[in-house]
Amino acid sequence: MLNVGDSIQVKVLKFDKEKERVSLGMKQLSEDPWEGVPERYPVGARVSGKVMSVTDYGAFIKLEDGVEGLVHISEMTWNRKIKHPSKIVEVGDSVEAEVLSIDSENRRISLGMKQIEPNPWDIVAENYPIGSIIEGKVRTLTDFGAFIGLEEGIDGLIHVSDMSWTQKINHPSEVIKKGDSVKAVVLSVDKGRERLSLGLKQLTTNPWDELANQHPAGSFITGKVVNHADFGTFVELMEGVEGLIHISEMDLEEGQSAEEAYPPGTEVKVKILNIDPEERKVSLSMNAAKEGGPAPSYASYLNSDSGGGTLGDILGESLAAAKSSEQEKVEEAEPVKEPEESPPQDVQEEEADVEAEEDVQEEEAEMEAEEVEEK
Repeated sequence: MLNVGDSIQVKVLKFDKEKERVSLGMKQLSEDPWEGVPERYPVGARVSGKVMSVTDYGAFIKLEDGVEGLVHISEMTWNRKIKHPSKIVEVGDSVEAEVLSIDSENRRISLGMKQIEPNPWDIVAENYPIGSIIEGKVRTLTDFGAFIGLEEGIDGLIHVSDMSWTQKINHPSEVIKKGDSVKAVVLSVDKGRERLSLGLKQLTTNPWDELANQHPAGSFITGKVVNHADFGTFVELMEGVEGLIHISEMDLEEGQSAEEAYPPGTEVKVKILNIDPEERKVSLSMNAAKEGGPAPSYASYLNSDSGGGTLGDILGESLAAAKSSEQEKVEEAEPVKEPEESPPQDVQEEEADVEAEEDVQEEEAEMEAEEVEEK
């Protein structure tokens, strides 16, 4: 700006006689450019300027001599994937921006370049309505899900819990890879937080709902034994859908184990006692399927509204009820004895006269016997 030997005009700012110092200033010869900045660059105004420097956190834009504004990297584009301002602007570029705020005291102006363009999130809900099917490429994978690129500045997240109805996914890479083109269902749109939730499993029917609709509680179904546990046996009813036969509902001979009777892969006929699609649990019975009727013991225990009592209590009640039912059947089978008819009135009188005559004869005989003894 200045060279040795140049002739310049300055303004005396301060004189210190003791230290023999004189403070001079050049800018004081002209008006302070920050005077009237709020009026010349009101918040919301659109301005033009030249990029003077680029830093890790943004770019400085010259608006006029002595007045610069900062465009922070977060205000350069709606796309959050930009890691450095140099990916967008270079020194010397002419740019347009919007005035976001002014701090006259600290002589700072905050500018925004992305505000010149419409916010794509303003129309995301219109472009991607809930329930619609979209297609995009997998941009990044994280431990909790996969981000799918839909358009510039718009990514959707498929959470790991929305990748499969039946499988437990530990990492998204088990299902999809970076760069894959995938289809998904729009689950929700949050404009304020700029989030778009997608689902992969929603492209297919929930097998648990399908099982509940096709085979409700009380119906019979054939499944394949998968594995055994101390408390029962797991049976696959549909692809990825398993139910539990409690050990008390197994059709076993005395001393026989479930592993011996039904090795993995064995097909078994069972009755569905209870099904809960939300909890993904199905209770099954082989005994009920064999009998073709209800299973009062375990089924009653599972579906009891009282919330109390033990399995022994329920078995006792079932046996008592069965005994009472048998007694009723026996009573119904016994013939009812009809009361005997009374003889006619004249027959009754004749019988009474005979009885009286017999009594008189007995008395005479007793008197004769007494006379003989006296003699």
